[in-house]
Amino acid sequence: MRTIVVNGTVINAEGRVAADVVIEGERIVSVVPRSANAVVPGPDDTVIDATGCFVIPGGVDAHVHMQLDTGTTVSSDSFESGTIAAAHGGTTTIIDFAEQRLGGQVLTSFEQRFAEAESQCVIDWGLHQVLGGVDAQALIDTRSLVEREGVASIKLFMAYPGRLYSDDGQILRALQMCADTGMMAMVHAENGLAIDVLIEQAVAAGNTGPEFHSLTRPPELEAEAVHRAAVLARVAGNAPLYIVHLSSSHALREVVEARSRGTNIFAETCPQYLHLSLEEHLGQGWPNGAGFICSTPLRSRHDHHQADLWEGLRIDQLAVVSTDHCPFCLREQKLANGEAFNVVPNGIGGVEHRMDLVYQGVVAGHISEERWVEVCATAPARLFGLGAKGVLAQGFDADVVIYDPNATSVIGAATHHMNLDYSAYEGVSVQGGVRTVLSRGEVIVNNGTFLGRVGRGKYLRRDVSRHIR
Repeated sequence: MRTIVVNGTVINAEGRVAADVVIEGERIVSVVPRSANAVVPGPDDTVIDATGCFVIPGGVDAHVHMQLDTGTTVSSDSFESGTIAAAHGGTTTIIDFAEQRLGGQVLTSFEQRFAEAESQCVIDWGLHQVLGGVDAQALIDTRSLVEREGVASIKLFMAYPGRLYSDDGQILRALQMCADTGMMAMVHAENGLAIDVLIEQAVAAGNTGPEFHSLTRPPELEAEAVHRAAVLARVAGNAPLYIVHLSSSHALREVVEARSRGTNIFAETCPQYLHLSLEEHLGQGWPNGAGFICSTPLRSRHDHHQADLWEGLRIDQLAVVSTDHCPFCLREQKLANGEAFNVVPNGIGGVEHRMDLVYQGVVAGHISEERWVEVCATAPARLFGLGAKGVLAQGFDADVVIYDPNATSVIGAATHHMNLDYSAYEGVSVQGGVRTVLSRGEVIVNNGTFLGRVGRGKYLRRDVSRHIR
């Protein structure tokens, strides 16, 4: 029995075509242009009519944090609630993190995280490995994860001293491993030591409003860290380097400069940096401003960061849009330790809205539909070794989203599916919306109704990417 998606416009990163998509089991068997011979459904086939809609690959969100234990609280979306929300928003694959912290063991952290996710995910999923304590044994164990568990990427932190921070020597050793193995090194690029000084000084002066979260993490310290990471990557043998949650024009310029020097560097941004700002959001004061504290922080609308990031997406200076989804409920978690920016958990929930929010860039003329598909699905799949994801073509997984460009909606906490008591995008009107979502050939969302099953998501063993050199 086949499933056939008919009468839609198929959009891949390479172009668009009026075509029908034929699915058998979990895979696409053909994409048939309607200018060719028509696909004739059989009596046992399921036909999905996509008239007036785009037919696109399921979204790949390569940077999320479900039920992340910070040590003082746990992010509010479980793997179950978070992947259900992702599915409603047209995302059919996530990559989360196993997190080794200082003093912990790499393999133990992976096994524990795998066990947490395995029975909960409703969409396909993978894991990156965080290295919070780079030593000889950690590097040996991380190398083993490539073949043993299909983990083809690590994450390093230049911020958060005492918990996740790695110094330049540790980062260099980890990057040398990546150059040798082909693993992707994801880097949180902020100068954490300098930031901690600015935080200490702000608090001592009584400057504890939410806006000081951004003011103590200035874009110059993001840019400096990007520059330093790029230099270390080149010294390490041109290791594959991926800058996470890039938020500023300053940091983007460093990525462009590093690439001009031959650095094997890629970068992502997130919807919050494309749509939210220091003044309108962090600047709300308490309590609402707490909902917009995330790292890297929101930037000033006066400095043209948003325009530069949209342009960076358009011309491929930025490769990917992920969410860094890390939600905390406003009153129970964000404000649990008081009204001071330095005690508020860092994170914004957005896994459900990424496809819609980036599509607003299409509506506004910043990017094309093809580029929308590329940064939300194709590029993250390719960069992180998901060879069967991110493209609608023969042999690929049948992760298919039917997207209505004429739909309209208003984002709000009352209607979203994330386990979150507020929305960072409350009241934002969006044009376009997900109608139907298939994950490996199975309809899991249709017209706003969730039809999937908890635990049906498949763990994805990933290969070292062929697209990073």
